[in-house]
Amino acid sequence: MDLGLAGRRAVVTGGSRGIGFAVGRALAAEGAAVALVARNAQGVKEQADRLSAETGAQVIGIAADTGDDASVSAMAEAAFGGLGGVDILVNNAAAIMTAVSGEDHLEEQLNVKVRGYLRCIRALTPGMAERGWGRVVNIAGLAARHSGSVTGSIRNVAVAAMTKNLADELGPQGINVTVVHPGATRTESMLQAVEERAAAAGLSPADVERQFAESVSIGRLVEPEEVASVVAFLASPLSVAINGDAVSAGGGAKGAIHY
Repeated sequence: MDLGLAGRRAVVTGGSRGIGFAVGRALAAEGAAVALVARNAQGVKEQADRLSAETGAQVIGIAADTGDDASVSAMAEAAFGGLGGVDILVNNAAAIMTAVSGEDHLEEQLNVKVRGYLRCIRALTPGMAERGWGRVVNIAGLAARHSGSVTGSIRNVAVAAMTKNLADELGPQGINVTVVHPGATRTESMLQAVEERAAAAGLSPADVERQFAESVSIGRLVEPEEVASVVAFLASPLSVAINGDAVSAGGGAKGAIHY
């Protein structure tokens, strides 16, 4: 299926690894020009060069801290200059949640994942509105739908609420805004969390991964590329019927019914 992304220009924050890098790859493979954004300048440039060589698409790396107003403004200017404009924004940058990321880290988490998403949206969507077309995909997480981490739930619920508000605001200007809730996904940070949980519980990492796998109906962790396929569709013109809604990409959490 042709997603109609050829010639589109996308910014992916948190784009140097994990889900963000997989999204960048998926968009580039569909013919989009992509700007990967991450805090580490050398790392994001290397990953951009890697994707460009792999896909043949234009891929640039931009160093930025989405937790800082001035840094986001500079990132937007770099993206406009490097790509000639921005049609798609995938918000994925977040402070990593670890075993010690408790309520004392709540403000940091909100500043990067919620306020940071909003900073990027306000910086990049005016051009989309001028052209009458755009897509914003916010990556949140299934902690929005279950308890277990106060900070994790708050930050992801906030992203979902922000998404709906912005969808209602920007939809009439041709900009669709959606939120994707990944679950247990085999990323670097997820594997680190598995090791930490295993150490704390006196289990092997394989035992902990098995517990995660048993909690979803597909019976295994989701791969980053599988989440990226969902995001690529939402970033495309084909997704026009979806606006303000949450899409779960967690492999089918057992038990709960969401309607």
